[in-house]
Amino acid sequence: MTGQAELETPPPDRPTLLVTLTGTDRPGLTSAVLSTLATRGVEVIDAEQVVLRGRLVLGVLVSAPRDHKTLKEELKALEPILDVDISVKKGIGDNEPRREGRSQVTVIGHPLTAAGLAAIAGRIADTGANIDRISRMARYPVTAMEIAVSGADPEALRTVLAMEGVRQKLDVAVQAGGLYRRAKRLIVMDVDSTLIQGEVIEMLAGHAGRLDEVAAVTERAMRGELEFAESLHHRVAALEGLPVSALDEVYDAIQLAPGARTLVRTLKRLGYQFAIVSGGFSQITDKLAADLGIDYAAANQLEIVDGKLTGRVIGDVVDRAGKAVALRRFAAKSGTPLSQTVAIGDGANDLDMLAAAGLGVAFNAKPVVRAAADTHLSVPYLDTILYLLGISREEVEAADADHPA
Repeated sequence: MTGQAELETPPPDRPTLLVTLTGTDRPGLTSAVLSTLATRGVEVIDAEQVVLRGRLVLGVLVSAPRDHKTLKEELKALEPILDVDISVKKGIGDNEPRREGRSQVTVIGHPLTAAGLAAIAGRIADTGANIDRISRMARYPVTAMEIAVSGADPEALRTVLAMEGVRQKLDVAVQAGGLYRRAKRLIVMDVDSTLIQGEVIEMLAGHAGRLDEVAAVTERAMRGELEFAESLHHRVAALEGLPVSALDEVYDAIQLAPGARTLVRTLKRLGYQFAIVSGGFSQITDKLAADLGIDYAAANQLEIVDGKLTGRVIGDVVDRAGKAVALRRFAAKSGTPLSQTVAIGDGANDLDMLAAAGLGVAFNAKPVVRAAADTHLSVPYLDTILYLLGISREEVEAADADHPA
């Protein structure tokens, strides 16, 4: 475009100064260093600052002025005044560009031990990758760290770290880095034992006096030992004659997974859309969707005649394949590419849905599901999903403080 000056790329061999300050954090330290640098008209090339338990570490990379030795003396003279340590080192050029193969590694522990984190760092090094940055995402009720890594294929890194995570009893998620990680716009969740605690059909069976029979079939289906549709029809048949009032009683007794409301509330603020897809029943899931502000819902429909359950379902069964179909349908309705969807589930009938999504998360899942999903979480807090999306606990709390419920 004419009329605009072309910007020149700085030469890679130009002299630079790296100024590093460490000391007890308090207002004015960063300003004092930058003000001294400003007297030489230097260009700020890079800067990073971190505070840990009141201890400040500040690094500033600037172009080196001709009188850099005098500038170094002036900066060192600030040490006794500010009660800090200041290092000034001359060098050449900017930071080395990050290598290809960028990944975001999220490590979650309860607790997160030094031995566990050291093991994860060791396996990253074994792949030839480099750790570029570590930052804390949460300190309670779990400790979560996000590690920016470059120089390794994300899929290969995921395989290595998944095995190490099991050994260290840590949840480790590996995602390809880049802009699109922050663009996930549709969250699709299973309901029973994911969004809520327990299984609705077992709660209904308890009202019918047939809990043990139904629970045994449910467990076999979740392990993938029974075809889901067959198991569903068998279990629903046990509910024949149950009054429709039992559905309201069961709904009132439902307990959400810890962190469920926080997850939905936080991501809705950011423009995400939500769907629930269940092998359970629409008489329950439709109420959940209305209560939580969830945009889409798909589930099986219990047949009711004369105020009682007939022991049958109406229409097509929402099974393993049906959940994946629903995810694709909701993605199309919301205008979300499949690559920007997140699916969360715990059972074998969630496998197709987890595979279809851009990110499939096994939440306190059966072994077959953990092995197949992109990543897994073994803590009971559903809002740990936020850390996988790059959202920290502090950001969640700040948003809640600004907009109380």
